[in-house]
Amino acid sequence: MPSSYAAAAAGSSSRKPNRTSSAAAPTLRPPAPSPSPAPAPLAVNPSVISDSDPSSYSSSSADEADFAASDSATASVVSAYLSVAGEGADLSKVGIFLSSAARRRSPPCLICFDPIRPSDPVWSCSSSCFAILHLPCIQSWAHQSASGPAVPCPTWGCPKCRFAYPKSEIPSSYVCFCSKTIDPAPDPWILPHSCGDVCGRRLDANLDSGCEHTCLLLCHPGPCPPCPAVVPKATCFCGVHREPRRCAHQRYSCGGKCNKRLSCGLHHCPVDCHDGPCPPCAVLGSHKCECGEILEEKLCSERIFQCKRECGGMLDCGKHKCERGCHGGKCGECPLRGRRTCPCGKKNYPRLECDAEAATCGSTCEKVLGCGRHRCPERCHRGPCDGTCRLVVTKACRCGGLKKEVPCYQELTCERKCQRLRNCGRHACKRRCCAGDCPPCSETCDKKLRCGNHKCLSPCHRGACSPCPLMKTISCACGKTCFEVPCGTEKNQKPPKCSKKCNIPRLCRHKLECRPHKCHYGACPPCKLICGEEFPCGHTCKERCHGPISPPNSEFTLKPTKKKMGKHIECTPGTPCPPCKEVVLVSCFGQHLGQERTMPCCKWRPFPCENLCGNPLLCGNHYCTKSCHVLEVPLNHPEGDRTTSISKVNALAMPCEQCNLPCQRVREPPCSHPCPLPCHLNDCPSCKVLVKRPCHCGAMVHAFECVFYNNLNAKDQIKIRSCGGPCHRKLPNCPHLCSEVCHPGVCPSVDQCMKKHSETRVAMSRCPQGIP
Repeated sequence: MPSSYAAAAAGSSSRKPNRTSSAAAPTLRPPAPSPSPAPAPLAVNPSVISDSDPSSYSSSSADEADFAASDSATASVVSAYLSVAGEGADLSKVGIFLSSAARRRSPPCLICFDPIRPSDPVWSCSSSCFAILHLPCIQSWAHQSASGPAVPCPTWGCPKCRFAYPKSEIPSSYVCFCSKTIDPAPDPWILPHSCGDVCGRRLDANLDSGCEHTCLLLCHPGPCPPCPAVVPKATCFCGVHREPRRCAHQRYSCGGKCNKRLSCGLHHCPVDCHDGPCPPCAVLGSHKCECGEILEEKLCSERIFQCKRECGGMLDCGKHKCERGCHGGKCGECPLRGRRTCPCGKKNYPRLECDAEAATCGSTCEKVLGCGRHRCPERCHRGPCDGTCRLVVTKACRCGGLKKEVPCYQELTCERKCQRLRNCGRHACKRRCCAGDCPPCSETCDKKLRCGNHKCLSPCHRGACSPCPLMKTISCACGKTCFEVPCGTEKNQKPPKCSKKCNIPRLCRHKLECRPHKCHYGACPPCKLICGEEFPCGHTCKERCHGPISPPNSEFTLKPTKKKMGKHIECTPGTPCPPCKEVVLVSCFGQHLGQERTMPCCKWRPFPCENLCGNPLLCGNHYCTKSCHVLEVPLNHPEGDRTTSISKVNALAMPCEQCNLPCQRVREPPCSHPCPLPCHLNDCPSCKVLVKRPCHCGAMVHAFECVFYNNLNAKDQIKIRSCGGPCHRKLPNCPHLCSEVCHPGVCPSVDQCMKKHSETRVAMSRCPQGIP
């Protein structure tokens, strides 16, 4: 044993936790273990977890931490082992059991399905499953299995792995895991059901492995870890290579050719270094059969073979041929040579040749017939005796209820059915004429097992049924993460937490933007992004996404579900977008400035304000005096005019009032005559009214068209009003008339009058100014 391994084994026994007897000092608390370097975390590979691992009985959770750090008692169990094994220690199998024990949670008893408490006496299977069961349960189980009602069984099996234990190993007392301490007392500083001492079990039970070391862990559940000792010169399988290796792995393959001599003695093994015997020689060659007549191409390991033809050689007598098949060597002596007798064996013929037939002796044959009780009554004869014994005897049936004389060969049976109970104690035999050796019950037990899910399929039996051997797989929604538990314990399990991504595609408009989430049961979490769907009004939805939802996974349940045909749901439609709540500015019917109102976009509707319409009428001169209303586009409305707001197709649209006033526009050129047309938008027509204007002298009156007269300037108007004749106006202070052509304004001065005065008192002379 290496010195380091021995030192660790000696030191581990001294590190046993200090426990104080409750009877001696019930109020004292045991001191905590001295702080020691924390062992390296134990990496448990889920792929190597077997059905018997306790971790498979509980659901996986995110808060499962390293067991070495979760309990100081568990850390002390592995500290001695890790001091020898170092960081490369393989504690994957035992770590699962230790982790379960550190959390003080053990799998339920497979017989009674009750939880196993730290204070309950237990029994642990030491074969392969290491299942922990209640001691009273396994004792009752073993006694029922070993003491059958009909034929007692010398063995009993573990309820989980079915490993056969002899009847002498029925547990009778509560012992720790290493079987050193009887009735170990519960102690909070050590693992439940453990004695706290070094385990000391042999690490490898196979004597051919070469390992003689013992377990360095403290008393623990589950299998012992691989031997951590180092063998300085471990030999490979073929014996050529040597190197230092762990004791648990000291048998290894070097990777080279085996090169051992094969069983044929002619060739060497071509396989890589391997464990166990070498394979048969596979070299092809031409070989003869044992008789030497046939040459075939066969493997070297099959070079000795027999052909299908008969030998046909002569025996030693020289009269008979060998009837054996292909063989080697001589054919041997004739079987008919030597001592010969008659067919019944009573008369000898010592000198009879092998080719001569022995004669009958003539006495009674007296060979025992097939019945075994009577002899052949015929004379000595060749061939077999008659197999039917026809001697009439008195026989009783098998059950003893009927006696009758019948030929010896004939079996006598009655019609009475056996009413004895079979070994199950439930069903009657009911076999006709039973001799008392009732066969085992052929019925199926069909009792409901403790799991509550299945029925017992074993032949009908006494006592309790075996636990359900099936395992229930509990998986996540995608099926990539799962664990197995014994059937019947799945009702208390939770689905494992899967770290894979959910494979259900999103159907909303953000399927490329949503953050992926983990595998789950039930509906996917809602999308947390803003909807962003565009409304017909042009705004976008600002609520949280409410688009279509993918069909959800079914909720986690272990109850059988009925298949519903024809109800495949492609997707769950989402709720429609709510009405647009964007605040907009809405104008009144007439789109008057300053009269706008704010309201949600979904409630947008025009409204009448308190102002008058004020829309220009078709005349272009006046405005509509109606109350505010929806404007209607008239048929003759000019293209591109934006004064109207809503087309006449709107039900609320109404036309503005019609203008019935006369035209009140000032005519161009200015004229005193009113426009004869009603109120209109275009220019007024030319005024054709005749305007009477007297000439300057007043002798005549001129009639002009108003537009013609008003379009003349003042000079032309003066000129056109002149009549062209003499003025004929009387000069002031002069009896004479104005002699000028018709002119505007005042006539010339009287001083300029050149006419003669006609009165008698005055001499003809020039007319003076100022004469009365």
